[in-house]
Amino acid sequence: MQIFVYLVQVVLGKSFYTKLLILRYRILEIEQYIIDPDREYTKICENLDGCIIKLGPTSKTFINIFDIRKESIEDGEGYLLSKINKLMGFFKLVFNNSDEEELSILEEKIINCYKNKKINFNDKSLYKKVNYKNYKKIIFKESKDMPILEDLYNELGKDERTKKMQIRLIPFIKGSLKYLNNYTNVEFNNKLIVGDVYELGEDNLKYGMYIFTELFWDKIKKDRNINKAIYLDEIWRLIGITSNKNVAGFIYKIFKTIRKYGGSAVAITQDIEDLFSLENGIYGKSIINNSSIKNIFSLEEENILILEKYTNLTEKEKIEIKSLKKGECLMFVGENHILTRVEVSDFEKNLI
Repeated sequence: MQIFVYLVQVVLGKSFYTKLLILRYRILEIEQYIIDPDREYTKICENLDGCIIKLGPTSKTFINIFDIRKESIEDGEGYLLSKINKLMGFFKLVFNNSDEEELSILEEKIINCYKNKKINFNDKSLYKKVNYKNYKKIIFKESKDMPILEDLYNELGKDERTKKMQIRLIPFIKGSLKYLNNYTNVEFNNKLIVGDVYELGEDNLKYGMYIFTELFWDKIKKDRNINKAIYLDEIWRLIGITSNKNVAGFIYKIFKTIRKYGGSAVAITQDIEDLFSLENGIYGKSIINNSSIKNIFSLEEENILILEKYTNLTEKEKIEIKSLKKGECLMFVGENHILTRVEVSDFEKNLI
């Protein structure tokens, strides 16, 4: 079942309710992947023996944006084609003022980076032979076999048409964002993983959130028979005005297709206006429409008016939302709208 959790922080708090979900899903042994921009889920993750992966200036863990993972292939697409589509979304965040011609040249340079690593559009190029005991074993290529950002930086420097893009990448190679220019050095074998992007700062948060979203999406697709959930806190950063159509389209695709992989997607926000700020709200509205459950906690009048445009709230429900008390929410389950009270045991409260 897919879940859309639409929360605003008033008295219960969106993070508290999300932690309650995480705790209860952990008991049910559901795999969970959480993107944490505000470092709100560290304690609950530690208490539940989960894994915290940090991206930032002081981090010792790294994720290579160029990694192609065995489970990353999309239906009807090859490995490299699927990866390029996702990389173009990432680099449109980096080169946000580039025109179509520049982006076409950029795609060519990305393909060259993989070509230099002997990776091409033939999926067989993603496999290699290694020595294993007394025979050769064929395995999927690892992070160290992939390009890194510095390879793209060098490739861009070879062409006068892309020198401007090369300059834009300097912080990623030699400056404040150079921690993104590394091979992946962490395993992802825990059933509860928190992607901590708090240290990236407001301007660079979108990069870390995108990297973790792509990584977690690959994890979700790995086995359709395993129940799993992905949590996108402050989702407006990925589908709002500071994002772009490629990134927002990728997020929408997750919400649209995650059920067929045995997964649930949980969107969390208190910035309702920003949720609908890109392309006249088309992505925020699409995510709402593809969600089977929506939880609305107490809202101020101005936010209710915004929400009214994208949901079928009645006059009675608008009044109820303003007067919701601690732990109460209006829950949309399909066509049913249910006033709900969230009950929490003392054990759960203490653990959270």
